[in-house]
Amino acid sequence: MDAQHALLDSIDARTKLAGSNKMEILLFSLGTGETFGINVFKVREVSQTPPITKTPNTPSGVEGVISLRGNIIPVISLAKFTNLEGSPAETGNTMIVTEFSRHTQGFLVHDVDRIIRVDWDKVKPPQSMLMGSDALITAITELPDGKLVSILDVEQILARAIGVEEIPNLDKIQSEREHMVFFADDSTVARKEITKVLEGMGVKFQQATNGLEAWEKLQNLAQRVPNDGSHLRDQISIILTDAEMPEMDGYVLAKNIKSDHRFDGIPVVMHSSLSSEANRAMGQSVGVDTYVGKFDPVVLADTLRPFLI
Repeated sequence: MDAQHALLDSIDARTKLAGSNKMEILLFSLGTGETFGINVFKVREVSQTPPITKTPNTPSGVEGVISLRGNIIPVISLAKFTNLEGSPAETGNTMIVTEFSRHTQGFLVHDVDRIIRVDWDKVKPPQSMLMGSDALITAITELPDGKLVSILDVEQILARAIGVEEIPNLDKIQSEREHMVFFADDSTVARKEITKVLEGMGVKFQQATNGLEAWEKLQNLAQRVPNDGSHLRDQISIILTDAEMPEMDGYVLAKNIKSDHRFDGIPVVMHSSLSSEANRAMGQSVGVDTYVGKFDPVVLADTLRPFLI
């Protein structure tokens, strides 16, 4: 337990580096020889697996629930949930407690290794053949020894384990002009949910799967604005961005947008599962106009609406 406490102390210290343009990844294994990672900002603690209470009618990989400081949280075996070939039959004896998207849950893993720090531009999206609707890998990076680390799409895992909130009927935007929202998110499930909200509001949109792709698309849109007194803000009503994305994070994307006068007047909304005050403060420091946590469709719609009327 001493080693695990030392690791936790390291996590607590390093989460204060939010916005440093580097990604902090907790490395772990699922007993197959492969290396996986999760953003440190999503990790609350690491411990030995406590006794788990089995619950009926749960999806494959959901082992049951535990009581953690008075709260009942689900426990998910990542090896079983991801259905990895060669993973051991027994459940891992290490639990990573994570907190994101307004949920707390435990992930069972075979072993926890260490924390590494990598530049965002070294964190790449997986090849297109790995990015189907059911893909559980959101990004890949490479260790100095050449070993690849697969970064799990924990939002996708959470959505499949406990479901996503139903999108309610949303009031259509009533406006004299047509609006378009540009959004960027690397998570497949997040893009689907954002799309449903915008469609429910009757708003057109364009999207990107990471910060670098978003910046390139936004620059192309800016370059096509005619030199007749038109403004890019007449084409783009809002830019909605995730915080953590491969190749370029949302903080750098927001900083680029706010430092380019062509985007003057276009609000930037950060939409992230990382909802701590530190992350909100970092967003403000790079010019983000407002911050909304993932994923409540009504709250997202209510956050966007004032910018669209």
